[in-house]
Formats: sequence, C-alpha cells, structure tokens
Amino acid sequence: MTADRMQTADVLCRGDLFVARRSGRFLLVELTAPHRVVSTSVQCGGERDDLSFLVNHQSCEATGDAARYERIAGLGPVGYHEQVCAEMGVAPDRTAVMGTAANMAYAAHRAADFEGLRVDAFVTAGVAGNAARAGDPAGWTEAADGRWRRVETVGADAADDATAPPAGTINTILLLNHPVTPAAQARAVVTMTEAKSAALAELAAPSRYSPTIATGTGTDQFCVAAPLDPQRVPKTATGPHVKLGELIGSAVLAAVKEALRWQNGLEPSLTRGLFHALGRFGLTERRALARLAELLPAEQYALLDRNRKAVFWEPGVAAAAYAYAAVLDRTAFGTLPAGMARETLRQQAACLACALAAGPLEWPAFRAALGDAPDDPVELALHALAAGWSAKWT
Repeated sequence: MTADRMQTADVLCRGDLFVARRSGRFLLVELTAPHRVVSTSVQCGGERDDLSFLVNHQSCEATGDAARYERIAGLGPVGYHEQVCAEMGVAPDRTAVMGTAANMAYAAHRAADFEGLRVDAFVTAGVAGNAARAGDPAGWTEAADGRWRRVETVGADAADDATAPPAGTINTILLLNHPVTPAAQARAVVTMTEAKSAALAELAAPSRYSPTIATGTGTDQFCVAAPLDPQRVPKTATGPHVKLGELIGSAVLAAVKEALRWQNGLEPSLTRGLFHALGRFGLTERRALARLAELLPAEQYALLDRNRKAVFWEPGVAAAAYAYAAVLDRTAFGTLPAGMARETLRQQAACLACALAAGPLEWPAFRAALGDAPDDPVELALHALAAGWSAKWT
C-alpha cells in the first residue's frame, strides 16, 4: 500500500487490476494483482514478476536545469531510485521508475477494448529538443569501464552536452487486462513502439539530429504490464493483425498525440505551418524573413512582415511545402533518381509560388521565373515565396 501522499492523490483510473493516481510531479500505477512487467527502469528493470508499482515522474525542468541533473547524477542510479520511491512511500525493490522533464499534469490516458480485452495507456511526451530517428548519428558511446565518451558533434539544436540531459522524452505505461505469453509481451513492446512512431509521423515531428521525421526520442522509456493468472489461457499474439495488437496500437497512438498536444502544442492543424514542413531542412522563420527582406522591394517586404502569420500558415502554402519536403525525402532515400532532383524541386517550387500568389493558373510563369534560382533547396523555396508574394497583388 502506498503512503498517504499517493493515497489521497487524484485517481486517474481505477481498473479491475490496477489503480492509477497522480500527485504533483508523480504518476503512480499500483498493480492490485500479480503481473509480469517488462520495463526500462534502471533499477528493477527488464522482465520481472514481483513488482507492485509503476512510476512516471518529472525529474527536472525541461530547459537549463543543470543543478537538478547534477543532484541526480550525484545520487547515482540506486540512490535516486530509492529517493523517488521514498517520496511516494513505495518499496524500491517492488517499483519500476521512469523519469522525464514533462509535466505530469499533461499525462494522457487512453483505453481501448474489444470483447473483454482492454488496454490502458498512460503517456507523457515531449519532443521539442530530443526527437530522433532510429539510425541518426549518435554523440556518445559507453566505454568498457562504463564511462561515457563523446564520439562526435550532433545536431546543433539538440541539447547533447555533459551538463544536462537532452530535453524531450516519451514515457509509456501500458497495461493489458489479460495474460499473455512472454513472447507476446515482448511483441507488445514492438507494437507500442510502432504506434508511438506513427503518432510522430502523423504530426511530422522532425528529428533534431537529421533532416528526417523522428521515430521517438533518445530517452524514451516504458513499462508494459500483463496479469499473471493461471486460470486464464494467455494470449499468444499482440501484433497489428490481431485485435489485442490493434487495441495496443490505437490506445498508444491516441495517448501519444494527446500528450504532445498538451506538452508541446503539437496539434494537427498547428503543424500546417511552412516552418514545420520545411524546418528540418534548415528553413526557419528568422532565415526566411532575413532573406525575403533582401529578395523583395522594401514596401512588399513590409506588407509581408505585417501579415507573416497569414503568409506562413496559409493552407495552400503548407500543402505545397509538404510536397516539396516529400521530394527532398524521396530523393534522399533513393526513391527518386538524384538527377531528377533539380527539375522536380523547381516544379514543386512553382507550386509553392502559385499557392502564395493565389494564382494556380500562373504555374508556367513561375516555373520559368525559377529556372535560374539557386539549387540549394532552402534558397529555392525562398525565391519561390518571394516570387509568389510579389505576384499576389500585381
């Protein structure tokens, strides 16, 4: 049983096999029946069947909290684990712990059910500073003596340094209400991860380490729990082809998107901005405004600057920008021959100019005007924007 602090906390969900509570910086799931748990917890992690508590907590602030990081590092993994458990009044040897800079008030809970099967997902998520794509260049390696050593400099936007952890983590507590085999529970981790990546793809969340869409962050953690009940035949499959896998995918997908909506303001309509579409290639608002001030006559630029939100968030411009990004992606991934990139990008840049100019019939003129524009993709896009804005009120 938990201490008074968590007993009087807000009950987020009370199920047949668990109770989920939230108090301040802590979210605690108490398992009220025996479970097999697979988790990333530094202490009590891996596969365990003797845990009673699953914890997600805010361990620090998202930006510049070096003092808190030093304190955690000073305690060490065991000491910090014990401190977190002591604050909640739970036994450290029966608790799996996850940490994040995300606010527990933004934790999202989503459930899905089918014919007696039920899945509950509790997720906190932040991707503003640490989003990554599997296979991105890494900045650190763990040496034979257990110490960390920097191996290369990674994305400039990523807070990858020795004084503070990168900001951004997706933490998931996934609860199944039916026994599963150990193999099926391992597969549930895969399905859960695929759902997380699908959420990031829907939101076009950019990696901070490469010009690609992120699949997660560098510090994601999870706890997956399934009951141990010898009276029920365990399920043997949790992949997308079976209903239990569908429930896992739909609950996690929805919870990740909801958590990101609260933590980072990532909501579908708000991802339509030009810089969300092309920012991962280096097109920032600061760069765009500076360059457009050079490309446009002063009066035209002043008008654009006064109406920048209408310009950069225009739906047609967003559609053209995402098509432009798709060409860059498909060229980088080898879907399109590299030799086609120059012409294909100019075709898409003409579409971008048409969208901003609100002149769909002017595509041939824009294509001709962009023929001598720079080959650099960002510069080409900026020339297209300048051409489109110049033509809008002509």
